[in-house]
Amino acid sequence: MSASPALRAIRGATTLDHDSRDEMIERVTELLSAMFERNGVVHDDLVSIIFTATGDLRAMFPAEAARTLGISDVPLMCARELEINGAMPMCVRIMAHAYSARDRADIEHVYLRRATALRPDIAKPEREG
Repeated sequence: MSASPALRAIRGATTLDHDSRDEMIERVTELLSAMFERNGVVHDDLVSIIFTATGDLRAMFPAEAARTLGISDVPLMCARELEINGAMPMCVRIMAHAYSARDRADIEHVYLRRATALRPDIAKPEREG
């Protein structure tokens, strides 16, 4: 553990099976909850969150889905993921900036569903129930 909190970036990604508002809310809140839980992040630790989504996701902004968790006073920004040949479809990526007493090497990046294939080198395995 670091002696005092430092600003850290926490990465995560997930995929959707269908482009719908309900599924965007379900998957984004699932991912954010896992990112915060695994890293001991509470609301007051948050600085900002950046979301990207692939071009095939149009039903809802991922940031709007995050607001359903009560994240209303933290700056959130969405962007379109680059359209690269062979890229993973129906994917939402997140980079959350938060203060943490954890060392950078102890931050757990969370990749769920098909997104586990994106960064097997840093992704921690999914935890069960």
